[in-house]
Amino acid sequence: MKIDLTDTTAGEINKALVQGRRAIGTPAVGMVLTLVIVTDEENAYDSLKAANDASREHPSRTLVVIKRVSRSLRDRTSSRLDAEVRVGAEAGTGETAVLRLYGEVVEHADSVVLPLLLPDAPVVVWWPVNAPLDPAKDPLGALAQRRVTDTYTAEQPVRELSARATAYTPGDTDLSWTRITPWRSMLAAALDQVTCEVQAVEVEGEEFNPSCELLAMWLADRLDVPVKRSPSPGPGLTAVRMDTSCGPIALDRADGSLATLSIEGQPARAVALNRRDTAELIAEELRRLDPDDTYASALRYGVERLNTVVGQAAEAPAGQPPAEEPAEPAAESEPTAESEPAAKAPAKKAAAKTAKKAPARKAAAK
Repeated sequence: MKIDLTDTTAGEINKALVQGRRAIGTPAVGMVLTLVIVTDEENAYDSLKAANDASREHPSRTLVVIKRVSRSLRDRTSSRLDAEVRVGAEAGTGETAVLRLYGEVVEHADSVVLPLLLPDAPVVVWWPVNAPLDPAKDPLGALAQRRVTDTYTAEQPVRELSARATAYTPGDTDLSWTRITPWRSMLAAALDQVTCEVQAVEVEGEEFNPSCELLAMWLADRLDVPVKRSPSPGPGLTAVRMDTSCGPIALDRADGSLATLSIEGQPARAVALNRRDTAELIAEELRRLDPDDTYASALRYGVERLNTVVGQAAEAPAGQPPAEEPAEPAAESEPTAESEPAAKAPAKKAAAKTAKKAPARKAAAK
């Protein structure tokens, strides 16, 4: 069931939600949380579809906040709230309210969302695109116990990771971190099968892919070994190779679905490691609402620290002294007797060549 409301209020939206539940014969709906999606018109459909799919595992009230930018100055000074209420099959196992904000109310989205939150239920805010640099200080983010961003959609993902580390607050998380959960589980299980010491690690994946950077930072933070970041055509993460005291351990995934785990002394085995869609990622994030300390530790390790130890090998080779710094020129130094002949040598050679050519020129003149 779908109910359209034009130029409405939060109170009218609440009444429409109750009316919709009664119309479909379920006045009481068991919902475990409120999911607030802050997005634009372009990404609203895909985000809402992913949330509806995830609601089969986590029945929730989904509030989609779409901030519409007014073109004319007159529209910017006026405020309007349009809503679309969905219940029943069109809203998954919960209920949905699509909120379109116009004018000055765009700057006060929290005052619109606050009356629509489920009482005594946790709140999760998700920014599919255009997430604020500090989600905890955002007016909508301040209402939530969990704040979900996606660094992969940023223009400069690696720089975005550094900003996330600076502004991290317990409760922040990122879908780029969620994407590497199967990789982290598989690598941890591989290390549990051997009693070796890891000496170096290489992470291979797409360039400027935040998931690759986060996996490399997690390995460097947990293993305390140099981690080399190598680019590849993708898709996504393609391989992780670990040099250990018992031989190499490798997890290769070239096609984005099936990976090969190789451990020294054991036969290679195929493992399912397919790339997951957004609905699965959101469903995983909604399973836990407590702060993710592992993500915080990996994020604070810092992208700039990757390849630091490996990069030191690119300095002067062993046995060769470091290059000396160029000496500063002497200020206002007068030419000495030793330097004067060297300075006049080119002029003497030029004069000798001119003298040799002179007879030929005179003969040609005669």
